[in-house]
Amino acid sequence: MAENSFFPITNWSEDDKPREKLMLKGKSVLSDAELIAILIGSGSRNESAVDLSKRILASVDNNLNALGKLSLSQLMQFKGIGEAKAISIIAALELGRRRRGEDAVELKKITSSKIIFEIMQPVIGELPHEEFWIIYMNNSNKVISKSQLSKGGITGTLVDVRIVFKTALEIGATALILCHNHPSGTLIPSDADKQITRKLKLAGDSLEIKVLDHLIVTETGYFSFADEGIF
Repeated sequence: MAENSFFPITNWSEDDKPREKLMLKGKSVLSDAELIAILIGSGSRNESAVDLSKRILASVDNNLNALGKLSLSQLMQFKGIGEAKAISIIAALELGRRRRGEDAVELKKITSSKIIFEIMQPVIGELPHEEFWIIYMNNSNKVISKSQLSKGGITGTLVDVRIVFKTALEIGATALILCHNHPSGTLIPSDADKQITRKLKLAGDSLEIKVLDHLIVTETGYFSFADEGIF
């Protein structure tokens, strides 16, 4: 029945073709499946690019964040998705993730832990490994820079306090915020989390560079040391 009812995109009306629809009506009117269909270009003999895209999205409950976590080999398991199409999907979603990160950090003033989360979630919230980042701010609590301090876990990585504050002095930062992710999804700080917080806060006090908070970030939430009163 699926084969008999298949109707190729080339036979659709101009208004229903994803590329033409984007040109005529703008990008915002396209569904996620239609946008992905544009990326992959074509489906298979028995399935349009849009239907194939809908099937891929359905496998991750129509969640683009979850789609962005699929590996090259996982995407290629879908009939009609070869290496080139899988690479196109991965590249497009990665560009979107990076854009979210850049949009969030531009001249952003830190007034709450929620804003820190909005800045860092696109950067580290969905990673399969742990990373530790520093957000540097000026006198107005506006973000002037953010940089990765370590990768792979706090306990297994030597945190060089000198690098943290050398950078702060070079760029004229007067305050900073610590951030790292928990790929497991847990929002409970470990002993190592608490130790590195105390270590950096003590160093900052001696240099008159305030360490204002430490956020643990997951895909959907965060834990703020300052908000919880254990900072």
